[in-house]
Amino acid sequence: MDNSDLYKTIKAPVEGILYKDKNSKFFGYAYPVSTEDDIKAHIENLKKEHHSARHWCYAYQIGTENISYRANDDGEPSNSAGMPIYGQIQSFEVTNTLIVVVRYFGGVKLGVGGLISAYKTTAQLTLDEAKIIEKTINKDFLITFDYKNMNTVMRVIKEKNLNITHQKLELDCQITISVRKTEAASVFNTFDHLFEIKIKEI
Repeated sequence: MDNSDLYKTIKAPVEGILYKDKNSKFFGYAYPVSTEDDIKAHIENLKKEHHSARHWCYAYQIGTENISYRANDDGEPSNSAGMPIYGQIQSFEVTNTLIVVVRYFGGVKLGVGGLISAYKTTAQLTLDEAKIIEKTINKDFLITFDYKNMNTVMRVIKEKNLNITHQKLELDCQITISVRKTEAASVFNTFDHLFEIKIKEI
C-alpha cells in the first residue's frame, strides 16, 4: 500500500507537564494546530494563565507538503530553548503541532547546556503524553452538475466511499469532496469522464 500521503500529528492537547531542574519549573504544553492564528491564540492564553512566568518558549511545525516551522527562545540564550523543543517535534515526526514550554525561574542559573537539556526534556515528556495519530494528505474537489444527474454522482461517491465535506443540492448542485492524495487522480478521472458533470480541484 502507498503510504506517501500519510502524516503524523497529535490528536488532542496535552497541558501542564511539569519538569523541574535546580528550582526552575518548566511546564510543557502541546496543541494540534493548522494555522498561525491557532498558534498565536494558544500562546496568548498561556501568557495570561502563567502571567508571572519568566519565559514562554515554543516551536511549531505546520503543513504536510509545504512545511513551515518556527522556534522561539523568548529571551533565553540563542538556540537554548526553541530549537531543542523543535528537535523533539522532528524526533516524534509530527506536524501541525505546537509545543510551548513555560519557565518559572528558580533563582539558580542553569547555563546554556542545562537550558537545552531542560527544554528538550520537557518537550519530550509532553509529546510522550500525547496521542499521536496518522492522517492522510487530502485533495479537495468541487463537483458541479444539474439535479437530474444526482444519482450518477451519488453512485460514484458511494462506490468509492468518498468523503463529502460540503453540499448544495438545488437545481444546480455542488458537492465538495475530500479525497486521499494517492487516489485523487483516479477519482478526478472518473468524474471528468461523466457526461454533464464538472469537477475541479480547489
